[in-house]
Amino acid sequence: MEYIEAVVTSGAQTSLCCQCGVLTTPNPSSMCVGCLRSQVDITEGIPCKQSNVCFCKVCERYLQPPSQWITCALESRELLAICLKKLKQGLSKVRLVDAGFVWTEPHSKRIKVKLTIQKEVLNSTILQQVFVVEFVVQNQMCEVCHRQAAQDYWNALVQVRQKTSHKKTFFYLEQLILKHNAHHNTVKVKQESDGVDFFYASRADARKFVEFIQTVVPCRCKTSEKLISHDIHSNTYNYKYTFSVEIVPVCREEIVCLPLKVARSLGNVSQIVICKKISTNLQFIDPMTLQGKLITL
Repeated sequence: MEYIEAVVTSGAQTSLCCQCGVLTTPNPSSMCVGCLRSQVDITEGIPCKQSNVCFCKVCERYLQPPSQWITCALESRELLAICLKKLKQGLSKVRLVDAGFVWTEPHSKRIKVKLTIQKEVLNSTILQQVFVVEFVVQNQMCEVCHRQAAQDYWNALVQVRQKTSHKKTFFYLEQLILKHNAHHNTVKVKQESDGVDFFYASRADARKFVEFIQTVVPCRCKTSEKLISHDIHSNTYNYKYTFSVEIVPVCREEIVCLPLKVARSLGNVSQIVICKKISTNLQFIDPMTLQGKLITL
């Protein structure tokens, strides 16, 4: 429903409308509400009937123009801000008094917003109008989900390798990745003969994954980049980055022969030791003296 109010600026007396002669409350325009409504439309420039908002049903985020996607619950303040921003150009000419949602079915793909606006019109008369704008929710896949669905687009590659015949440490790393959900931004996972390749859409996500690996297992990392394209007009470069992560070729409960120099640096322990534990460091135990030694990589 729509209605218009004329804000009273004088006493409670009555006067005749200058247009239709109906008794009305005195106001600077000397017209009744009906005549004011026929003369002036304060909702001009505002899409009073229908507008639209974009929604990605994969990640359940709404598009906040021009290009930002944010997570919003139904009838939340964030969603209301997105809806009002769609009407920003029309609302700039009036005063927004109140805004709120009108309940709709969650699966109706419709969002209704009730607006109360005011505007000063003829002879300093203030008009107030309440109306409802209906927003149609349109499905549109965001760029991140589109790239993940393509499974061919990537900017960074993490190559995880362990050069051993039995990869106990590598299997332990896989369990930690699943436990901490460290692969949630991965675009694609490809198995190789001596490890696994993880593909990412951004360099930052790949670096974050490499930092996670470095905090749970001893490894070393090398970084390389390849130029894909170069725009000479805007001076922009497009690179693909590769992170080569090599896990130490030692597994738990494995017999290891230490170099003589390393054995002497650990307090002249025996060169033949047993790997007791692998975390961010290597923990060995001397089977002859049962002394525990720690090697930091």
